[in-house]
Amino acid sequence: MASHVNLLRDMRYPTPHELALAARALADEHPARVRLRRAGASRAGAPLWLLSVDPGDGARDVLVVAGAHANEPVGGATALSLARRIVRDPGLGAGAGWHFLLCADPDGAELHRTPRPHSLLDYHRNFFRPPGPEQPEWAPSLLAPDRLPPETLALTALIDELRPVLQVSLHGTDLGGSWVQLTRDIPGLAEPFGASAADLRIPVETGASDAAGWPSPGPGIYVMPEPGTGPGGAFHPEDTRLSTWYRVHRHHGTTAIVEVPMWASDLVDDPAPHPDPRHALRVLAARLTEDAARVAGPRGAVGGGDPSSAALLRAVDWTLALIPRIAAEWTGPGAPVDATAAAIGSIDAFGRRLSLRAAAMLLRVLRTQAHPAAPALDRLVTGWCEEFSARFQARRVPVATQVEHQCRTTLATYDRLTRASCAERVQPPGADAVSAQTGQA
Repeated sequence: MASHVNLLRDMRYPTPHELALAARALADEHPARVRLRRAGASRAGAPLWLLSVDPGDGARDVLVVAGAHANEPVGGATALSLARRIVRDPGLGAGAGWHFLLCADPDGAELHRTPRPHSLLDYHRNFFRPPGPEQPEWAPSLLAPDRLPPETLALTALIDELRPVLQVSLHGTDLGGSWVQLTRDIPGLAEPFGASAADLRIPVETGASDAAGWPSPGPGIYVMPEPGTGPGGAFHPEDTRLSTWYRVHRHHGTTAIVEVPMWASDLVDDPAPHPDPRHALRVLAARLTEDAARVAGPRGAVGGGDPSSAALLRAVDWTLALIPRIAAEWTGPGAPVDATAAAIGSIDAFGRRLSLRAAAMLLRVLRTQAHPAAPALDRLVTGWCEEFSARFQARRVPVATQVEHQCRTTLATYDRLTRASCAERVQPPGADAVSAQTGQA
């Protein structure tokens, strides 16, 4: 336990290997309540470890997924911290077996080597985020069933085995605020979520670009569209309704995605109306297009090389290919006429990180190959990081604070979901019919 605490105090994100060692120690210390097992393997053969606390007869289970995106490393630290808390206090998360997939993409985590980032530039020096088809949660929305990667197959097999009443996917963002996406509404979640964010000085994203157009029952809480209804998501080709997040619906479960920032910006929760959203989006689209062209130039002169370079270049190409579609959406007839300052700020940040990520991953390849274009691209990445940080007045959120917020939100989500289920069970017979008749009257 001490080594895990030190990782957080030192602002270090634990590696998959460190998570596995700490999980094994916890299982050895509490053999009656904790077990660790291998739930599958990655493309490269790395183990996918599942840590379970109080696994029972399957009457009620919760699945927590960490590390689904390689560049969002806080989830593993949160999963381990949450497991320890439940072991120490059986009252937490009572009535369920808790299962923690410690890292859904260990291969990606191996390529994203930023254990102790002290600035946005430091974070992007060894940045990696795989293309959509190689991301465990998103792959089903982009690939045929017979082409799914082993990480996705392991995750879907776990969901079908555990049939969780709740799946929590732990995510993060480089710069911005915190928000929660739900596949079904969980009444009352906004209150404890907002209280935790306020207590920890983490801004709430009240206009998250990832959830543009989705219902929001409370600040920072967004409910995804049901399968077969409405748009599946904004500004990306993946359809959320085909992701592993909806797999739990086969078993009458719900998924919550908990986002927390590495660097916070108070600009993302500004509820004031933006004076001219369409003009702002045209400006952002033009900048995004121009920035992408500055990355595409040196990309054209670079070959594949070793497997790591090939993976980085696939991610670069995927990111660059998204940009024309995104720019068209920002300037098309569906662009919002009315929007808050927070919503435009979130879109601004989204666009900046797209071109920056592509440039950062390409720079890693150029450096490996001692390419003459590397110094110029290095200056570009450095400048973009500085501009991004300055524009959003970024302030660092310590790892321990990120972990605390995700732990609180996960437990609050389970608590509110349990309350809602209990309320449904105690509803008197015939209540639905009475309500329907009252509504018709």
